[in-house]
Amino acid sequence: MPDRAPQPVDRQLPTDEARDLISLVRDIAQREIAPSAAEEEDAGRFPREVFTLLSDSGLLGLPYDAEFGGGEQPYEVYLQVLEELAAARLTVGLGVSVHTLASYALAAHGTKEQQAEHLPAMLGGGLLGAYCLSEPTSGSDAASLRTKAVRENGGDWVITGTKAWITHGGIADFYTVMARTGEDGPRGITAFLVPGDAEGLSPAVPEKKMGLKGSPTAQLHLDGVRVPDTRRLGDEGQGFAIALSALDSGRLGIAACAIGVAQAALDAAVSYATERRQFGKPIADFQGLRFMLADMATQIEAGRALYLTAARLRDAGLPFAKQAAMAKLHCTDTAMRVTTDAVQILGGYGYTADFPAERYMREAKVLQIVEGTNQIQRMVIARHLAGPEER
Repeated sequence: MPDRAPQPVDRQLPTDEARDLISLVRDIAQREIAPSAAEEEDAGRFPREVFTLLSDSGLLGLPYDAEFGGGEQPYEVYLQVLEELAAARLTVGLGVSVHTLASYALAAHGTKEQQAEHLPAMLGGGLLGAYCLSEPTSGSDAASLRTKAVRENGGDWVITGTKAWITHGGIADFYTVMARTGEDGPRGITAFLVPGDAEGLSPAVPEKKMGLKGSPTAQLHLDGVRVPDTRRLGDEGQGFAIALSALDSGRLGIAACAIGVAQAALDAAVSYATERRQFGKPIADFQGLRFMLADMATQIEAGRALYLTAARLRDAGLPFAKQAAMAKLHCTDTAMRVTTDAVQILGGYGYTADFPAERYMREAKVLQIVEGTNQIQRMVIARHLAGPEER
């Protein structure tokens, strides 16, 4: 059954430069990413050459300063780039979001000397990053992490522990690692920039996942990894605050990726429904199905508006943590609903790997979990509304 080409999303962009950027991203997505996405996801292949292309095209450092090789784009634009990439293949969109998250601690809290030394290669030199906060026994309760960094005689730090659920684990060129340098709880955590080839650093076998099979997720073992103090990011004990600040922005990245997946699922459903005929007419002519499509489109537009509202607050230097949590919650729940409905619209074909709807549905699920489960997002939102929980 022939596919009808989806209509590009009608975006409100602030500048001509931003419009040209979206056109470039769409061209790369259509030529270099989407055609092989299904085959490569099925094979579990990570497209490192695509990330090299994105780096060469200036797309791996979009929200960061031009002084160090970034694109100096507002989050309003950067997130719409992520959406376009995720619609073509979530492994790519999510990968760019994680790389941006991993670069945040250095870009926002590093010294000028650290930034000049490391950021150009991270933002435009072909390097790929990973973010290491979670551990086997501390996921949602990230402040209870056990990985330790001990300083030897005022010199190098020696890091020992295990990180878990690390996107790009084993293939990243650098890791932003949160480790305990002091007391229990959030005030005893410090951030470090660890090279991917550091001695004592080793990945476990990647997890076997329901979806997102092309994106490696693995535990990371640090067995006495030596890091000079010049790779400590921010002050001692500041790491948890840095991690939470990074996650506020990272949640917007997940929200944008979720809308990208949902949009791709809607496009597939519309294409199928307008081509598939039953009882002598396209199934898109049946009111029950038309209403499903209308609800899917409305939920997607609402999610896009929500993440853009949060992005514009961030760009204006205003508080946006509550809106970021709302966007992550709403957009990922929307992706789950929309992809499930897309499978239903395609019927039996939707349940087969011959059509992309089942892959979108499997991929949408993980977005409700990563970078703070949606239950955690509800806790964050409630704290903004009613204050912290009583102990």
